[in-house]
Amino acid sequence: MLETGIKGTLELTVTKDKCAGALGSGELDVFATPAMIAMIEETCWRSVVSELQPGEGTVGTELNVRHLAATPIGLKVRCESELTLVDRRRLVFNVKVYDDFGLVGEGTHERFVIQYEKFMKKANEKLTAQI
Repeated sequence: MLETGIKGTLELTVTKDKCAGALGSGELDVFATPAMIAMIEETCWRSVVSELQPGEGTVGTELNVRHLAATPIGLKVRCESELTLVDRRRLVFNVKVYDDFGLVGEGTHERFVIQYEKFMKKANEKLTAQI
């Protein structure tokens, strides 16, 4: 059952493929904002997936994050999430990302609980729609 207070944690090591130069968000070999965002989304969805009904999942709908400090290749980063609001299908998480030297990023992330089959049917209708 989805209730506020559910927490998640995910840790990874910064590698070249997670850097700004590799992801098109800059030229430097530091942890990229797009990689941080992907990490935040993964941490949040993994934290609640065991509480969902069969056939359900979550999709990200909003992110409001600040990337506060650079993390070079080789250091570990850790994302911590906490579910702070459950409003029917709407879920809101507070998130923080750290490296060994402190806070790297923080913000909020919103996800919605969806039915996979219904969601994919609607998405795939675009493949046959006339523009």
